[in-house]
Amino acid sequence: MTFKGKIVLVTGARSGIGQAISEQFIKYGAIVIGTATDYIGVRDINVRFGNQGKGMQLNVTNQHSIDCCIQEVRSEFGDINILVNNAGIVQDNILLHMMENEWQSVIDVNLTAVYRMSKAVIKPMMKNRYGRIINIGSIIGMTGNVGQVNYSASKSGLIGLTRSLAREVASRGITVNLVTPGFICTNMTKKLTDKQKKNILSKIPIARFGEPQDVANAVIFFASDNSEYITGQTIHINGGMYMG
Repeated sequence: MTFKGKIVLVTGARSGIGQAISEQFIKYGAIVIGTATDYIGVRDINVRFGNQGKGMQLNVTNQHSIDCCIQEVRSEFGDINILVNNAGIVQDNILLHMMENEWQSVIDVNLTAVYRMSKAVIKPMMKNRYGRIINIGSIIGMTGNVGQVNYSASKSGLIGLTRSLAREVASRGITVNLVTPGFICTNMTKKLTDKQKKNILSKIPIARFGEPQDVANAVIFFASDNSEYITGQTIHINGGMYMG
């Protein structure tokens, strides 16, 4: 498997799943542009990527920031071949107490940004008759969860977005697919209490949390030529916790 000559953009690449995805693409020869929200994140990405990519500052909720980022990538590297929409946030609260900004900020980052990023890269992909868009969802988008109506709605929305966009661009050689991780060992799961972790593990048939690399492997598959006849699909990476 090789991605030599391919230009890959991964949002939210500073750590966790985004970092693992980026490093896997680099391993297979791609030029990777990883985004972060601040200068420190960009610096960390640049240190890891070396001469096989670049870190860029990006606010996925701001159209001007997106436009500037995409233009910079094209000027320096060329058209983006593979887009991984990984950036995401949580603002947990039960609906009764959820503030408007807690709802909107999660929808803006987790769902609306995917619309904006995909739209920003789709025209060159259509012209080149090649492209891969991989969206990162969540098991919570399938099952729901107490205190996460905003997060669940945003990740559930990615299912419809992925399937609809896949139908729109399939004839142009572009595939659009979704990867939905379960409970993965990242900064988010580190915040769980021992009691919460024990409860979650009791529901996972494989009896362990996933690793970021488990998610990266699925993304690499969707991006590769091995999946060129697969589009509009979802792969669940959750150790059997949800089987859909």
